Amino acid sequence: MDKPLILGICGSPFSGGNTEQLLRFALEVAEKEGGIPEFVALAGKNISDCRQCNWCCKKQTENQVCFIEDDADGILKKMISADVVFMASPVYFGRVTGTMANFIDRCRSLVFGAKFKGIMRNKIGGAMAVGWMRNFGLETALMTLYQSLLMLEMIPVSHHHSGVGFGVAGVSTPGGTGKADPSNKLSILSDTYALNGARELGRRSVELARIIKTGILSLSSKE
Repeated sequence: MDKPLILGICGSPFSGGNTEQLLRFALEVAEKEGGIPEFVALAGKNISDCRQCNWCCKKQTENQVCFIEDDADGILKKMISADVVFMASPVYFGRVTGTMANFIDRCRSLVFGAKFKGIMRNKIGGAMAVGWMRNFGLETALMTLYQSLLMLEMIPVSHHHSGVGFGVAGVSTPGGTGKADPSNKLSILSDTYALNGARELGRRSVELARIIKTGILSLSSKE
């Protein structure tokens, strides 16, 4: 069986920050479990919001997923190729970042597109959120991400090892107090709950991807 491809999409507008570190950790675990990881940062990329023009519904091609010619197109193609997609975002004003929101809206082309309609169905999805303080928008950001995975008809990975009932939640200040430590810009690496959650996400995603792949192969062989 081919190794599952694991795509991690970081919605932070900054490179090398807490959200990126947590996502990379989950990808490292997935690789140890037998997956092939790929990291994509939205930072520095040009990603416009969806115009609801419905071009994708009628004119989408294998080479062009969306009418808007920007950096989203290449990332959408990576999603099409992946077996597992992790979406990670910092918490901004109780929700995901604007950049991540724009990209999520562009995923509409993978739901209704003429060429790629329903292409994400039965792929595995995971969500991660990093906030300044514990219980300050982490769950609402995760709900946004998981809702997006469900709208794509993906199978969400969930667990309860990071201090929330689903997904991976972490804090970027010591203990989630909101009091930053100037000497430590990556407090997420000290968040045991977040690391445990990311570890479980990496493991479970590869496990589920293998189960789905095995099931599809089994059904195909009986046809």
